[in-house]
Amino acid sequence: MTTQAPRDDHDESGVRVGSPKETAAGLPGVVHGLKSVLEQAGVRRGTRTLRLVNQHRGFDCPGCAWPEPGKPHLAEFCENGAKAVAEEATVRRVDAAFFAAHPIEELAGRTDHWLGQQGRLTEPVFRDDGDTHYRPIGWDEALDLIAESLRGLASPDDAAFYTSGRTSNEAAFLYQLFARAFGTNNLPDCSNMCHESSGAALTETIGVGKGSVSLTDITDHAELIVIVGQNPGTNHPRMLTALEHAKRRGARIVSINPLPEAGLQTFKNPQTVRGVVGTGTLLSDLYLQVRVGGDLAFFQAVNRMLVDADTADGDVLDHEFIATHTTGFDAAAAAWRALDWDDIATATGLPREALEAFLDEVRGAESVVVCWAMGLTQHKKAVPTIREIVNFLLLRGNIGRPGAGACPVRGHSNVQGDRTMGIWEKPPASFLDALEAEFGITAPRRPGHDTVDTIRAMRDGRIGVFMAMGGNFASATPDSDVVAAALRAVPLTVHVSTKLNRSHALAGRRSIILPCLGRTERDLQAGGEQFVTVEDSMSTVHTSRGTLRPASPRLRSEVAIVCGLARRVLGPHDPTPWEAFAADYSTVRSSISRVIPGFGDFEARVSVPGGFVLPHPPRDSLTFPTASGRAQFSVNDLEVLRTAPGRLILQTIRSHDQFNTTIYGLDDRYRGIRGGRRVVFVNPADLDALGVADGAMVDLVSEWSDGDRRAASFRVVAYPTAPGCAAAYFPETNVLVPLDHTAEVSNTPASKSVIVRLEPAESGLPR
Repeated sequence: MTTQAPRDDHDESGVRVGSPKETAAGLPGVVHGLKSVLEQAGVRRGTRTLRLVNQHRGFDCPGCAWPEPGKPHLAEFCENGAKAVAEEATVRRVDAAFFAAHPIEELAGRTDHWLGQQGRLTEPVFRDDGDTHYRPIGWDEALDLIAESLRGLASPDDAAFYTSGRTSNEAAFLYQLFARAFGTNNLPDCSNMCHESSGAALTETIGVGKGSVSLTDITDHAELIVIVGQNPGTNHPRMLTALEHAKRRGARIVSINPLPEAGLQTFKNPQTVRGVVGTGTLLSDLYLQVRVGGDLAFFQAVNRMLVDADTADGDVLDHEFIATHTTGFDAAAAAWRALDWDDIATATGLPREALEAFLDEVRGAESVVVCWAMGLTQHKKAVPTIREIVNFLLLRGNIGRPGAGACPVRGHSNVQGDRTMGIWEKPPASFLDALEAEFGITAPRRPGHDTVDTIRAMRDGRIGVFMAMGGNFASATPDSDVVAAALRAVPLTVHVSTKLNRSHALAGRRSIILPCLGRTERDLQAGGEQFVTVEDSMSTVHTSRGTLRPASPRLRSEVAIVCGLARRVLGPHDPTPWEAFAADYSTVRSSISRVIPGFGDFEARVSVPGGFVLPHPPRDSLTFPTASGRAQFSVNDLEVLRTAPGRLILQTIRSHDQFNTTIYGLDDRYRGIRGGRRVVFVNPADLDALGVADGAMVDLVSEWSDGDRRAASFRVVAYPTAPGCAAAYFPETNVLVPLDHTAEVSNTPASKSVIVRLEPAESGLPR
């Protein structure tokens, strides 16, 4: 029952709005996931693929990074995981005939949904300066052209090497090795745009930029789980199963978010009878509707209340833990006591009673886990907010014991592994030292460009070659018009991809697309069939092994592409065994085991079903690799985000039919939206105050010192958002976020705190 790719783009005028749901998953989730698989891959290919998703001898889901349990369920995937597999296992093809029929200018006018639905890329293609179309090119010719361009640069720093989170550990390790052997640390990656704020805050406070909990901490031990700035029902659906396990053994769950989300209300687990025919499981015991950007003030207020309660009642704080394992408590406590309660109320939008209700939950729990995602990390004050969460955990000793800790929930399936492998523009000296000792190279020591700085460099004409290992750079980044112009001005852009996306349509003066194997596909090299490894959100490293026949005989693995290019660029006398690496990935893992701490005996340990867990000193032994050797309490200044009359605070969000920039479909059924994406959710009281009708067509306009930015033609949807706040989908609203509107310290685009006004639409709905 496979279907053809759409010939025409969708019409946004057909959007339908219904009531938001109060339950997630259940039988509808099964139906929608299987429907996508059957439409794109067919019955035989689709079912063969689904049975291996997240299994010990199968492949890691191309979607999110939520960890697998020790004994995976026979259907260890969610609705959106099934959609991700469907898009990779699809029988639709983007071949030479497709590119001959569609000029690049036409592709640039298509929606992200239409582009993604066309299917798998089948052969390398090239667009020369002045060409209107991509045309086929041989692998040798393509790699030679890229190598010639790289060798012709005035400086290695005139190149940038971007990485997506779907890149395997082996490919990521080789990619950064190649870039550093070439002579640059310009290694921007998708972490720069999502959890960079988490890594920065955690490194400052506990000495390790990763979460400190395991899956069993959540399922088996935590007494209170706080989910803040995260919508797991859409973005990490398998997390709902873990929350259900926790809830049914007696854990309490508090959700803190500007929008009520179905996935944190009632979960109907499709793997259980009660989830299919029963009422499901009520997850959240308490929902706090915080104002957008109010999370810092919220946790500061709670920390103040904990300190005050300890003074009044005693035995509220863990004084032994604070004295033995932390520093900076007195300064932090003094800052909390100086807080202005009016500022707290304005920033959070919450009454004092709501804070006290949360305080009661905290005081009643011996072990607390705090989970968060991009609802926290993409704000101007993202890093201080996460530091304040660490303060909250430290006050009652909720680090380094069962059922307690920090849980930043990563998005893409190996985004954390890529950073572990050295994909970072400012690596520590110890990593570079180990790299030099292993390979005999001289690694550059100057910091490179992160994602935002790479865009600035492209904009300013300082990048001669931009190479992306996966991802959809154009749709993932802010300030869409600036990024489009910057990409088109680069002398050579190179994209290693499985599918067509917007970045290919915004081609550089010369542009090459190199098609690669996907997670689902067999990887046969000279040394036999290969597997790769990934690291999940909770630091577990395990294998991923595809079984499908590749979509085209002309596909190459990411490892093979990197090795082939590296040999051409670095020359025949470069001592790195690129050919051996390409032939047998165990040789790559052997080098990784000697370069990266925690990977000793890599090959044997990862061959055990379920893999192995990387060391985490704060979690494992209450050892904090900070300058003081202790966990650090921090003082974080509160700046209340205030708006002028007639303005709203906009946050960008995902639709349920979406993962990052991949648009699976046009429905967000949990929020009641079908058939379109250009909608803006606004509280009914705010619409009344603004004099805007539900269903009206508006332009979203953000205001900045360098001028306004406009996202045209959005349908207003009355929705129970936090008062004074609005929400709309990305990438459609990325245009509203200036390149320089970034988080302090991490430089992550602050896409979750954009002040906008609504104006009557200047034009009709775009296609």
